[in-house]
Amino acid sequence: MLLKRSCLTTLLCCMFAFGYAQDSLATDDLVFTEIKTDTVATATDSVAKISSEPVDKPIKPAVEKQGENTLTGIFIAGFIGGLAALLMPCIFPMLPLTVSFFTKGAEKGKAFQRAALYGFFIIVIYVVLGLLVTVIFGADALNSLSTNGIFNFFFFLLLVLFAASFLGAFEITLPSSWVNKMDANSDKGGLAGLFFMAGTLALVSFSCTGPIIGTLLVQAATTGALLGPATGMFGFSLALAIPFALFALFPSAMNKLPKSGGWLNSVKVVLGFLELAFALKFLSNVDLAYHWEWFDRELFLSLWIVIFGSMGIYLFGKLRFAHDSTVAYLSVPRLFLAAIVMAFTIYLIPGLWGAPLKSVSAFLPPQETQDFDLYTQILTSGVTTAREEPGGVHKYADKFHAPLKLNAYFDYQEGLQEAKRVNKPVLIDFTGHACVNCRKMEANVWPDKEVYRLISQEYILIQLYVDDKSELSEADRVTTPEGKILNTIGKKWSDLQTRKFQSNSQPYYVLLNPNTEEKLVAPQGADYDPINYKKFLQSGLDAFR
Repeated sequence: MLLKRSCLTTLLCCMFAFGYAQDSLATDDLVFTEIKTDTVATATDSVAKISSEPVDKPIKPAVEKQGENTLTGIFIAGFIGGLAALLMPCIFPMLPLTVSFFTKGAEKGKAFQRAALYGFFIIVIYVVLGLLVTVIFGADALNSLSTNGIFNFFFFLLLVLFAASFLGAFEITLPSSWVNKMDANSDKGGLAGLFFMAGTLALVSFSCTGPIIGTLLVQAATTGALLGPATGMFGFSLALAIPFALFALFPSAMNKLPKSGGWLNSVKVVLGFLELAFALKFLSNVDLAYHWEWFDRELFLSLWIVIFGSMGIYLFGKLRFAHDSTVAYLSVPRLFLAAIVMAFTIYLIPGLWGAPLKSVSAFLPPQETQDFDLYTQILTSGVTTAREEPGGVHKYADKFHAPLKLNAYFDYQEGLQEAKRVNKPVLIDFTGHACVNCRKMEANVWPDKEVYRLISQEYILIQLYVDDKSELSEADRVTTPEGKILNTIGKKWSDLQTRKFQSNSQPYYVLLNPNTEEKLVAPQGADYDPINYKKFLQSGLDAFR
């Protein structure tokens, strides 16, 4: 009893790893060529061009370490997803039956060998599925998924569909003919029989694992990492396969497993609520990239409060779905989990008035989309905004809004000219609407008193959105050396980042001397320690002086 409820207790926190698997928009597997010269065209050119000469010698991408961290995050998310899948009604009851098949009438070593091969084939099937996603879509397509509006809206609808399935509206199943053919082949002996047994498990359990696998593949694909889907599927299948081998080696341990029952459906319902909450992030990405400006922070938080509040009510046993059994009594672990969920719901409520909610800020729309924001007003009282500048409104200020009311520029050349005029160094922030690390930095690091002072008073801040879909005017468009015309704001700044700074991860902070356009210190990505970020800013300021 304790085991089955403790699994539910940890499930809520663990599943947030799905969202953090996309913490970066890094396209980590690309290799850039060294640029001998680079000149960014001004907005007065009829057709702007970036002059560069690629050489054959490849350089090491600046985001290699971040790429490794991204794949590690995807693997962990996949592993947690596999553990969650084990608690699904389609898999958990099959665990003792399958292990009994291996151990019945067989020596302990032989049983473990067969179970290990069975687990190995499970891993092979799911990893091949992950590789097929990469092969079908291709590396370039995976890179574009994270910022493509159509795909993000499709992913939103897909996750809502998965959530509805987990909540009991319907079951997502594969054609029964596939299952019957696979099951018939599993009767064969030897390796072929074990392989088809693993395939049968994958097909039969699809109604439960499909939404988890789908969510994992979506998250892995939208990181842009070439091996992301395969890595996620490896983590998922490894968690799924390990118990079969372990219980075959120690069959007596199965006696300690909780019995199947209504608690298995409770796991599905909790996952359904989480799927629904994560789906809103994809809808927010589309809203930000295309400047619809209707799905703001208040609306996002209101929906989250309703979703998690409903989850808490469900865990208290006051809400039931189609396949739920009657909760005769409330166990202590379930009570604790319900209390945690309700406490989290209450924690979200002050966000409606502008509270930064730092623990979940990476998931939320930017603070500047909030209409009623007491927090920023208090933090930035007396700060001059871009719209109040004597020289007029900054370019693209109608599309972008700097966090914390900072006086930011959104055009590279305009920011450089202002930095030259006031003789201040430049802080370039390569950012993105769908970049969760960017939002986390802006909510957790930039509000630090000393960091905020340095950015607002000692630097000229230039924020360049690499995933924005706004069309450029004819005068602002860029033609690359390869002849490709960059016709959107996002494409222009993404190309600038890769060519001039050999990086394509966000956030990416560059401290620049505006007179020479040379880097003052080595650029860096996300660093959630305000002390370290302050040292980074101060070192650039010292180098400029």
